[in-house]
Amino acid sequence: MTAALHGNALFAGVDGGGTGCRARIEDAAGRVLGTGIAGPAALRLGVDCALGEIEKACRAALADAGLDTDALGAVHVAAGLAGIGRKGVLEQLGERPHAFRSVLYAHDATIACLGAHGAREGGIVIVGTGSIGFAVVNGREVRVGGYGFPISDEGSGADLGLHAIRLALRAHDQRAVGTSLTRDVMLRFHDEPYEAVAWMDRATATDYATFAPLVMRHADAGDSVARRIVRDAAEQIDDLVRRLIESGVTRVALLGGLASPMQPWLAPDVQRRLVPVEGDAVDGALHLARRAAMNAA
Repeated sequence: MTAALHGNALFAGVDGGGTGCRARIEDAAGRVLGTGIAGPAALRLGVDCALGEIEKACRAALADAGLDTDALGAVHVAAGLAGIGRKGVLEQLGERPHAFRSVLYAHDATIACLGAHGAREGGIVIVGTGSIGFAVVNGREVRVGGYGFPISDEGSGADLGLHAIRLALRAHDQRAVGTSLTRDVMLRFHDEPYEAVAWMDRATATDYATFAPLVMRHADAGDSVARRIVRDAAEQIDDLVRRLIESGVTRVALLGGLASPMQPWLAPDVQRRLVPVEGDAVDGALHLARRAAMNAA
């Protein structure tokens, strides 16, 4: 079976994020042959680590398709990777050998945007652990925010967590009003501020984002502090959407783990601009893989 397919093009789309790496392999007719997952592939973990996880995910997808791993040589791959905008990273990726027929690396926001709009131009605002506004307008890419927590990523899960902890500490000192949210946050630190300090010293954006569901739950229940935090976050997301619209985008999709719970908090004019998501980031990567193979032919 491998020998029969080896002479035919296969296409793999890979979404390499900070929590895991997903791959999907399709044939030339667009039929899904297999899917695979691997570990985190964000480039902050290192180029070699990211490339290793991409290959693992593609090997897993081949195995799911019932193909031997030597079929990697028939696969045109496009991989979207978190952190590809860092200086010199794209050059490092291009210098590394690979086992595929061809490989193209792109920003994770690029493949998410292509997938969300069925490979057409449009914009996205991702609201997850981090946040970013991204669009393709008249063939050019527009990026707003998303420079990393804590200096950027406003309105994100990590940002919600940071503000919740900050206000909880103020309430603990009786410098601000205490509510059920601030009490629940402090309970996670055993009501001891220096437990929070010790946690902070090793905490990542992902750790801060674990507080986001707690904030959203209390906000939906009417907690005044939680509502203030979420309203402020929603205003940041509103600004990202509006900035994309000002750049010429006609449609914007909201993506990420906090997209659904955050949407009701957005301004009416922003909600009217949002469109449903058509596909995922792997769909966007598959589109890039096919386009790159066609251009190289």
